[in-house]
Amino acid sequence: MADRIFVAAAWPYANSSLHLGHIAGCYLPADIFARYHRMRGNQVLMVSGSDQHGTPITVRAEEEGVPPQTIVERYHGQSLETWRRLGITFDLYTTTGTENHRQTVHEIFLRLYEQGLIYKKTAALPYSTKAQRFLPDRYVEGTCPFCGYSAARGDQCDQCGKQLDPKDLINIKSKLHGDTPEFRETEHFFLKLSAFEQELAAWIGEKAHWRPNVRNFVAQYLKDGLIDRAITRDLDWGVTIPLPGYESKRIYVWFEAVIGYLSASKEWAQRQGQPEAWREFWQGDVRSYYFLGKDNIPFHAIIWPAILRGYDRTLAQPYDIPANEYLNLEGLKFSKSRNWAVYVHDFLDRFEADPLRYTLSINMPETADTDFSWKEFLRRNNDELVATYGNLVNRVLSFTYRTFEGKVPEHTPEDRLGESSRGLLRQAEATLEETARCLEACRFKEGIKAAMNLAREANRYLEEQQPWKTVKTDRQAAADALWTGSCVVAALKTALYPYMPVSSQKVHEYLGQAGRVEEQGWALARPVAGRALRQPAPLFAKLDEAAVTAEMTGAQA
Repeated sequence: MADRIFVAAAWPYANSSLHLGHIAGCYLPADIFARYHRMRGNQVLMVSGSDQHGTPITVRAEEEGVPPQTIVERYHGQSLETWRRLGITFDLYTTTGTENHRQTVHEIFLRLYEQGLIYKKTAALPYSTKAQRFLPDRYVEGTCPFCGYSAARGDQCDQCGKQLDPKDLINIKSKLHGDTPEFRETEHFFLKLSAFEQELAAWIGEKAHWRPNVRNFVAQYLKDGLIDRAITRDLDWGVTIPLPGYESKRIYVWFEAVIGYLSASKEWAQRQGQPEAWREFWQGDVRSYYFLGKDNIPFHAIIWPAILRGYDRTLAQPYDIPANEYLNLEGLKFSKSRNWAVYVHDFLDRFEADPLRYTLSINMPETADTDFSWKEFLRRNNDELVATYGNLVNRVLSFTYRTFEGKVPEHTPEDRLGESSRGLLRQAEATLEETARCLEACRFKEGIKAAMNLAREANRYLEEQQPWKTVKTDRQAAADALWTGSCVVAALKTALYPYMPVSSQKVHEYLGQAGRVEEQGWALARPVAGRALRQPAPLFAKLDEAAVTAEMTGAQA
C-alpha cells in the first residue's frame, strides 16, 4: 500500500533572489526526497511559497521607494522561474498573500484566542522618534548578548542562532535612521508557548530519528524554558487581526508563515477541484517532513507543533525536521548585504542544472557547515560527472550501439555469467537498496556517494573485461560485458534520478526505454536483448578552467 508523504519546504522571503545557500539548505533536499517517494509509488504533496509579509520585504520596499507588493511580485515570479530551471517539483508554490491563507490564519488565531492560548498584554517595544513609529524586530540591530555578534537582529542572532527580543540587544540602533530607539508600551497579542513546554519536551524526546544537530538545538531551546511570544506588531503590511480595534496592527510573520503549510495544502486541494483532499496529507496515517535551514528549527520544532496542538489535534505533527546547516561560499558566509553570493538564476545562465544539483548534493550541509567553491565545482564536474559517470555511460552505450547494430546485445543467461559480471550485478542491486535506505532517512549525501561508488566499480570492471578488445576474438564475452555494464547504467539512472533528473531521463532514452524515467519505479530494469537503443551523446560537458576562474575572480571582486 502506498505511503502518504507530506513534504514542506520553508517559505523564502520575497525580497531578493535565491542563492546557492538557499538551495543546498532547503529546496534541493526537499525535491530529492519528493522525487524519490514519487518514484516509489507513494502519494506525495510538496508545497511552499513566497513569504510576502516578512519585514525584509518592507525594508527592501522602503529602500527602493516602491510599494511592498512590487517587491513581492518581482521576486515571486523570479522564484517560480528558478524552480522550473532547476527542476524543483512543487505541487504548489504559492504566496502568503492569498485570501485562502488569510482565512486560514484568522481561523487558527480565533481558535487559539478562544481557548486562552492567545492573549493580550502590554509590551515595551522599540520606537523611533525620528521615524515616529514602532520598529519591528528586523528594523533594529545591535550586539547579541550571548555571542557578541555586532549585527544581531531584533528577533534572532544569525551568528549563534539564539532567539532574541529587541530589548535584549546591546547598543540597539534603528536600521532606518541609525538612531537609538526608546522603548514604549503598546498592546499586543501573545502566544502562550509556556502552556506546551512539558508536552513538547516529551514529544521531542521520542524523536530518536531526528538528526543530532536538530535534537541538540531543540534541547538547548527547551532548556532555556519556553516563554510566551508576541505574535502581532505595529505594521500596516501583513495579515490583519480578526478582532475589532486593531486595524493598525498585523499578525507577525513568524506566526502566520508556518500556517502557510496548511493553507497551501488547502489551496492545492481547491485547485484540484477536491476541496477536502488536503486532509489526506494532514490526518490519519501520513508522515510530514519539514525541510529548512538551522535558523528555522525553533519555528518548526517548537512553535508550529504548539500551534497545531492548540488548533486541532487531529492534524499531523512533524514526523521529521531534517534541517541543514549552512553552505558557505569560498569560506565565507553568504551575505546579500555584502554581495557575497552566487544567485541561482545567474548560475543557470552559465551552467546546466544537473551539475549544480550534483555538487550541492554530494557536499550537502546535513550535520555541519560545508563550503561551495568554484574550484571544487570544476573538479566535481570534470573528474566525477564527466570522467566517471558520464564516461561510463558513454563507453558502454556508444560501443554497444556501434558494435551491435544499435541494439542491446544477446547475452549469456545471468546465472551463467562469469563471477565478475554476477558480482557487479549484485552490487548494482545492493546500491539501489542502499541509496533507498539513505533517501528514506534523509541522508542525501551518503546516498549519492553510494551511487557514484558503483559507477567507479563499473569502470574498473570494464577495464578488466576490455570488451573493445575481446570483441575481436570472443564476441559473446564482449556482449556479456557490455550487457552487464548497461545493467549498471540502468541502475545508476534510477539511483541518481532524484538528484539529477535531466541526465537520468537522457540515459533512460539512450537505453531505448519509453516514457518518463520515474514511471519505471525504483527497480533495476535490466535492458532487454534486441531492444533498439538511441544513439547516445555525452551526458555532461567538460568545463573550461578559464570560465570557472572568471567566476572566482568575480566572487572575489
